[in-house]
Amino acid sequence: MSSLTEKDRPVVQLLLNTGTCPRCILRFCCVGSQTLYRCPYKDLMKDLKKFLKNNQEKEDTVCFDVVDPPCKRIRLEHAEEPDDLGHNGALQQIPPVNDKSTVMENSAVKVCNVCLGILQEFCEIDFVKKVCQKVNSAGYQFTSFVFSVSLPPQLSVRERAAWLLVKQEMGKLGLSLAKDDIVQLKEAYKWIFHPQLSEELGVPADGKVLFEVSVVFAHPETDEECHFLATACPDCFKPAKNKQSVFTRMAVIKALEKIKEEDFLKHFPCPPSSPKNLCVALEIQCNNGAVFVAGRYNKYSRNLPQTPWIIDGERKLESSVEELISEHLMAEFKADSFNFSSSGREDVDVRTLGNGRPFAIELVNPRRIHFTAEEMKGLQQTINNSSDKIQVRDLQLVTREAIGRMKEGEEEKTKTYSALIWTDKAIQKEDLAFLDDIKELKLDQKTPLRVLHRRPLAVRCRIIHTMKSEYIDEHHFRLHLKTQAGTYIKEFVHGDFGRTKPNIGSLLNRTADILELDVESVDVDWPPTL
Repeated sequence: MSSLTEKDRPVVQLLLNTGTCPRCILRFCCVGSQTLYRCPYKDLMKDLKKFLKNNQEKEDTVCFDVVDPPCKRIRLEHAEEPDDLGHNGALQQIPPVNDKSTVMENSAVKVCNVCLGILQEFCEIDFVKKVCQKVNSAGYQFTSFVFSVSLPPQLSVRERAAWLLVKQEMGKLGLSLAKDDIVQLKEAYKWIFHPQLSEELGVPADGKVLFEVSVVFAHPETDEECHFLATACPDCFKPAKNKQSVFTRMAVIKALEKIKEEDFLKHFPCPPSSPKNLCVALEIQCNNGAVFVAGRYNKYSRNLPQTPWIIDGERKLESSVEELISEHLMAEFKADSFNFSSSGREDVDVRTLGNGRPFAIELVNPRRIHFTAEEMKGLQQTINNSSDKIQVRDLQLVTREAIGRMKEGEEEKTKTYSALIWTDKAIQKEDLAFLDDIKELKLDQKTPLRVLHRRPLAVRCRIIHTMKSEYIDEHHFRLHLKTQAGTYIKEFVHGDFGRTKPNIGSLLNRTADILELDVESVDVDWPPTL
């Protein structure tokens, strides 16, 4: 049984007298019954008035009978009565509570001086329906939801003032009240709002799902109430790139933990004053967790970059592998944005053949998330029909964790290439025979000049595992190579002005250059073949 008892009477009288709503009073009396908070506002007010009129003995309780167990507890301590609020005459701000007629007069519905109306109007069915309307109009697929709420940071300041007030009152009874004993405002709000929202949406609430409904509250009238903390605790308020204000909820909480009670009372009224206006619901937002799609792509064009090619703000080519794949995924999943990743990358003039290169796309905040295997197959066909420059295979939904396998061992995996090579001096077939016998050739590759603007200068040791030559004519041959991932093949052919040693030019003792390069395989066993 969770209920108010005789020892709660002075707290109820005090908080009602100072403009606190019934649900906040329950919070400060440490009532942990979820069911009780869901009672209609008017009924709660009526029961509190009844409780104050009740003159039964101490152990008797008013009819707040519920089945939920309490989640918070007031601690009885036999130490000396607290006097930490008595500095500098700060307690003179606390009004007397003996006049019960005053309590009754002030208990009409007005904006709560602690929650600023969050546990009042925003718990009513009209607001629940407003949130549901927003969710349903956003067009998301979901079978359950998680609800989150963002509160104005000044609520923490008001909560602190109310706690000091109640703590002092309970000290008169030889009781103590720790901050952690109070039911948190956000917790109480979810107790009330969750079941109503679940009923209206027709789906269960589940804290582990990826579809989130969030409400952001603000209260412009009291925005500046936490500003005094910046003077008292300047170290707690540091500018951040992605924050519009330094007065974030976490910064305010951190400052409240540091500031002494007597300093707090010098700057903030205790009890907090009653506001004129309710909070406003600044934003009602929906967000689906990211969906991940993986596959392998072939690139058949020698004039197509993997990602958009932009130099000094100017676009060089009209499309890219990334865009040709993602535009169809974005349309079908109805996502806000995407992030493309792959197992390595090829140059704009290099083709990717064979089984293709593994890739993954993160689709951010998708409206549609459920696709059958047949629908994914159809989506793959749509991508392949849209362009002759690329093809995709094994298109499938994967988890975030699975993408890690694509990146695992990137340095250890092998790649197979085919290079068309030109030489300045004439060659015969027998001039190339020795290349076929070279195994595990170690290279020292200084960062190529062509990528020096985006890669750090370093000498990297790479290995050519095997080579097989294919003679064409006196000045041309094709070389098939199996190499360690991360090997710069073009530089291995022409030497990059001596920055890659050894190289094909030095091995053949003549000038060599690369005319064409194809990736024939990327030896990563992911994603699973369909």
